[in-house]
Amino acid sequence: MTMVLHTWSQTLEHHIHVHCVVTGGALASNGDRWMPTKRRDFLFPVHALSRVFRGKYLAALHEAYTQERLQCAGALAPLGDARTFQRFLVPLWQQPWVVYAKPPFASAQQVISYLGRYTHRVALSNDRLVAMRDGQVMFRWCDRRHHTRPKVMTWAAEEFIRRFLLHVLPAGFMRIRHYGVVGNRCRTSKLIACRRLLAQPVPPVVPRESAATVLRRLTGIDIACCPQCRQGRLVVIATLPPLRLPGLVSETARPP
Repeated sequence: MTMVLHTWSQTLEHHIHVHCVVTGGALASNGDRWMPTKRRDFLFPVHALSRVFRGKYLAALHEAYTQERLQCAGALAPLGDARTFQRFLVPLWQQPWVVYAKPPFASAQQVISYLGRYTHRVALSNDRLVAMRDGQVMFRWCDRRHHTRPKVMTWAAEEFIRRFLLHVLPAGFMRIRHYGVVGNRCRTSKLIACRRLLAQPVPPVVPRESAATVLRRLTGIDIACCPQCRQGRLVVIATLPPLRLPGLVSETARPP
């Protein structure tokens, strides 16, 4: 399974949700057989999945609160009181949670196309920016409540930056996680076993391309070409290592 964290909406609001791509089966613990799902049209019943997800999530939230791993500040400061927090959880247990499941993918190409829309993206791409005038930022968005009608939203630059920074993850926080047969620690061996059991061919080895080659193939931009004369070529004569200032020693590497 691959999970991709997505934190924004079309208007850059804090809309935290997770996109998951789940294999239609599992590899046996001893690796000698592939166990497919019983149904070909879906993996889990959506209504049951939404209730299980709600229970798991709220149980983990309550556990984090009781272990004092949650910080309730600002508008959430009243939740620091245990009774107030319990009253806050009650309606969350009662209302239905939304879990959306799509039909199975027909090919690996569809999987790649789906993941490519959510993995390595930022909250707002450059092509959605319209203008910036008098300290106001204008950008395009699609109103899904009105048949994805394109609209333009305007914010003060400060508010625009604040909303954009809501979606910059903390250092070390992973946006994409892999589990099961695609887990990082055992992916190579388990995928070999899966291909063998499912009689799938070994994928061809694709030669690795440099960043300059990939950029030129995808966009037509040659970063080695002089932007002024369009004739001169960039020639690498040396690679400078990162500068290490004398006298600076990290705390973890400080000798006893």
